[in-house]
Amino acid sequence: MPTRIAAPASAMRKEPRQARSRATTAAILDAAAHILGELGWTGLTTNVVAEVAGVSIGLLYQYFPNKLALIEAVRRRHFTEVLVVLSAASDNAATRKDRIWALAEGMIRVHSRYPAAHRVLMEESPRAVYARGGHDFFEKECQRYYEAIIKMNSHRTTELSIGA
Repeated sequence: MPTRIAAPASAMRKEPRQARSRATTAAILDAAAHILGELGWTGLTTNVVAEVAGVSIGLLYQYFPNKLALIEAVRRRHFTEVLVVLSAASDNAATRKDRIWALAEGMIRVHSRYPAAHRVLMEESPRAVYARGGHDFFEKECQRYYEAIIKMNSHRTTELSIGA
């Protein structure tokens, strides 16, 4: 089952291939998520992101053509992280306790990294028209995973012992 949101054709100018360029784009996305949480959509600029990430503005623009493409990349990364957690929590081979633990621990981990950025991503920042398919895919996959998790965990009504 796919757990990765594919990048739309117009999102990034180029995909990072080498470890160094992947680390650079990760630093840019981390900086953008941090700034988004601190200053909101209107306070985020590509210049500030480049400065916080420790890269030149030219390097940032090698990967992201504009502010919206940058935010869509942050959103896509977040969606992918959530789907990975949901996939782990719907693993039939795991015990019920392990599935529930994977869901709770995973969602806390994903959403505590940049908690304020999550709200801005979902409520404040605009969404690119070209990314609509990725958003729709994410919503459908979330619903599918949650339905599977509920179904596979609803057959027993006994309480879980946290220490067990």
